[in-house]
Amino acid sequence: MSWQQRMRERRGVHPDWLVPDWPAPARVRAFVTTRAGGVSRGAYSTMNLSATNGDEPMDVARNRAIACEALPAMPVWMRQVHGTDVLDLDRWSGDRPTADAAVASLQGKVCGVLTADCLPLLLCDTEGNRVAVAHAGWRGLAAGVIERAVAALEAPPGEVLAWMGPAIGPRAFEVGPDVREAFVSRDARAQSAFAPHVPGKFMADLYALTRQRLEAMGVTSIHGGGFCTYTETERFFSYRREKMSGRLGTFIWLA
Repeated sequence: MSWQQRMRERRGVHPDWLVPDWPAPARVRAFVTTRAGGVSRGAYSTMNLSATNGDEPMDVARNRAIACEALPAMPVWMRQVHGTDVLDLDRWSGDRPTADAAVASLQGKVCGVLTADCLPLLLCDTEGNRVAVAHAGWRGLAAGVIERAVAALEAPPGEVLAWMGPAIGPRAFEVGPDVREAFVSRDARAQSAFAPHVPGKFMADLYALTRQRLEAMGVTSIHGGGFCTYTETERFFSYRREKMSGRLGTFIWLA
């Protein structure tokens, strides 16, 4: 039995939650929540993990407790601002930090991000010494959050594994020319990730852009992708689909 299967059977891991299928070392554990398994109601039903989007605080607290049943410890709930700061959980203490990525090498330290269309990226090294997660919306992606998260692993790029979690898909993510220019001005190859749509608009592929950034750094073991938070309405939250939306949680740690 694979550790992914064991994770699914572990108490607290809802059968609808995602367990990454990637060749990570056995001590690297991770999962992504979906809309299922919580207690929130209405637009936030049911497994909303965000305490800042209008949901009932008691429901969010219960949802976080449910998620923690499958985790070794409470995650650090970061204030995400679409930036590039990476929180080192081995050294952090204090109030709620502002960051869009987290890294850890100590056993049981849980790295986590919340998303609802942005791409959650899981990272680890092939020896299982260090793990990281990044919140990669287009702003953070263009600004370099992936590069900073990979660098925080302190491993040669060829020894880094990556898994792309659920994000808005390339047939649903309409953007303007400013978004396209933010990427193409840095790397001409990014043109292939933008398909002309209606006049003045493009359809952007976050998965392709993420893969390009990783490959440019020398990371070649890239897995996941293929989800669409916008169109998979029963499974994922989507801010673009519904402004009043919950948030998915993506978590990774060392056992």
